[in-house]
Amino acid sequence: MTTTVSTKAVTSRDLWLLFEPIHSVTYFTPEGTSVFEEAGLHGFWRGYFAGRSAPLGTVGAGAATGAFCSYAPAMVAEALPSVWTQITPAEALDVRREGARAALARLLAEQEERVERAAELLAEVATAPDCAGRTLAAANAALPWPKDPLDRLWQAATILREHRGDGYVAAQTAADLDGCEVLLLRTGIDLPRSELQPYRGWTDKEWEAAGQRLQQRRLLASDGRATEDGRRLHAAIEDTTDRVAARPWADANLPLLAETLTPLADAVAKVLRFPNPVGLPDRPGR
Repeated sequence: MTTTVSTKAVTSRDLWLLFEPIHSVTYFTPEGTSVFEEAGLHGFWRGYFAGRSAPLGTVGAGAATGAFCSYAPAMVAEALPSVWTQITPAEALDVRREGARAALARLLAEQEERVERAAELLAEVATAPDCAGRTLAAANAALPWPKDPLDRLWQAATILREHRGDGYVAAQTAADLDGCEVLLLRTGIDLPRSELQPYRGWTDKEWEAAGQRLQQRRLLASDGRATEDGRRLHAAIEDTTDRVAARPWADANLPLLAETLTPLADAVAKVLRFPNPVGLPDRPGR
């Protein structure tokens, strides 16, 4: 993934392409995942749900399913709330920060000055975003700010990606799509089923039922491809997500942010696979 900063106007989506890889080290690096194993949470998903839901406190499966949206309720219930008998939310927060810092320290070695500058700029945007109606963003924004530049960079990226994600959930809900349907519609456009269904825990029966509902709405064809109506609906969801994600960036120097973050995002993206369950696109020249 090699990013070129162009002279065109920088958008909130452009910035997402740069800070999402930084956040995602917690899912796609050995440092990010092994720390939860070392803490006694065996199996990737117990660590995932513990780390990502920890800002909410000792949350149960119902609330987490609502916040995460695209995960099958049964999958979430396998980890929550039982994971809190093995680790506290405060401990989970420490563990995920430790793993993210270790991964970023390796991937961004010898870029310390740029990391400090990026952390400063991104934290300014993430310090006081409008989190009304944004559960995960609000919970992460309420956490104390760490002093270490790598920790600050990761926390800022995390707040902003959850802010964007909360907006996406609202947009898909307004489009009357449930968690399984929105994934299935995406597979009819540009992502393989193998990158979404197994990583979100939906059974074949649930997946097929969602497909039937989308066909009844004429959003999906019988061959699994999105119809024109389906593509328009998906595009509308993405446009709404972009629009409601723009507010935190209103007073920021977006070209400077893009210029500062680009080398960091390129270095981190080397450990990501494409396609991926996050939906982060690859770029020419990676």
